Amino acid sequence: MRGVVAIIGRPNVGKSSLFNRIIGERLSITDDASGVTRDRIYGKTSWLNQDFSVIDTGGIILKDEPFSREIRAQAELAIDEADVLVMVVDVRTGVIQEDTDVIKLLLSSSKPLIVAVNKVDNNELMNDIYDFYSLGVEYVVGISCLHGIGMGNLLDLIIEKLPEEQKSIYEADVIKYCLIGQPNVGKSTLANSIIGEQRTIVSDIPGTTRDSIDILYRRNNKSYVVIDTAGIRKQKKSYENAEKYSYLRAIKAIERSDIAVLVLDGTKDLEEQDKRIAGYARSVNRAMIIVYNKWDLVAKDENSMAKIEKMLITHMPFLSFVPIIFLSAFKKERVHTLLDKIDEVYENFNRRVPTSLLNNVLLDAYLLNPPAYFQGNLIKISYSTQEDVMPPTFVLFVNNEKNMHFSYLRYLENKIRETFNFEGCPIRFVLRKKND
Repeated sequence: MRGVVAIIGRPNVGKSSLFNRIIGERLSITDDASGVTRDRIYGKTSWLNQDFSVIDTGGIILKDEPFSREIRAQAELAIDEADVLVMVVDVRTGVIQEDTDVIKLLLSSSKPLIVAVNKVDNNELMNDIYDFYSLGVEYVVGISCLHGIGMGNLLDLIIEKLPEEQKSIYEADVIKYCLIGQPNVGKSTLANSIIGEQRTIVSDIPGTTRDSIDILYRRNNKSYVVIDTAGIRKQKKSYENAEKYSYLRAIKAIERSDIAVLVLDGTKDLEEQDKRIAGYARSVNRAMIIVYNKWDLVAKDENSMAKIEKMLITHMPFLSFVPIIFLSAFKKERVHTLLDKIDEVYENFNRRVPTSLLNNVLLDAYLLNPPAYFQGNLIKISYSTQEDVMPPTFVLFVNNEKNMHFSYLRYLENKIRETFNFEGCPIRFVLRKKND
């Protein structure tokens, strides 16, 4: 991951449209009414094989309007977290006082700053972008979020200004895992139970851990880093700014970990926010373990574990490959089962399958259940090989790489899991044309 780009500007200049254009999805709401995006929205994208994160901010309003203080505070936090700032302006209005006010705030950060002049929908408007050099910036790019004009130039410049990807500060053999979940589920208590000493603050007040905390320790002659993260709660405008700032820190902790350990409160029902947190960790292809904490407070019978496992997988079927550990962090009961499982999952995350065995498994699966015809043609798998680990990545050489249905890839994944132990690990498929 190269870094973070913050999209900033006054209301109604097209910040959310630019965000959506860059990441290729419609995550931000686009509307002609000003102030629609009140909170920061995060996304990930790639350009020229370089991955980076993007923050869409609410429009900065410096006068006293509804939500203006909150929006400005959120933009300031985004500026503080970003490596490159992209200020969006409107070519049709020209430079106005609000743009001048915003640029003063951005220039004070001393971070790379690009002015993206939006709504340049035709060549006649391109000459008008030079007026924006009066803002005192070096880089001005004309774009049209609506038509995609100038996006390549803007992204090239962003990549040029982003810092080089930082290497991990830990040795290659250090196993890194993070504890994620909502506030007050026992993440800090679990971290303390693992290392056997009070290195993080434990409190009944939700949100005590504002930042991610790395704790390096050794066990069985192996080195580990447990990352205790701030609780990720559903963001509401009533929460203080530090709470929202801690959200991005927790997301970054997931991205730099090998394994994400989702901690759930066993005394409460599963919530939608638990699913969202799990979904993000799954989307970035991290190995995962679910911890069902406060097991000592749960009323149990002999089938309790099986019932809970079934309930969790029913509500989060995208985590069907993830092991579930039942423990009590407070009483330090069954914590060793998590530590043993971390070793197993990490080994699975690095597992390599011999090419000959892989092809035998997939050939048997193909003969047993060939893919459906598409536009009168049968999709054929000629060859397969494992390209990478962390996550395990398999390349399938096929006659048509664009038309294999996701359900058939899921079928192949299940066949691989039946033969090889990839518990806790996502599996990626890359489709390539046979001639490639």
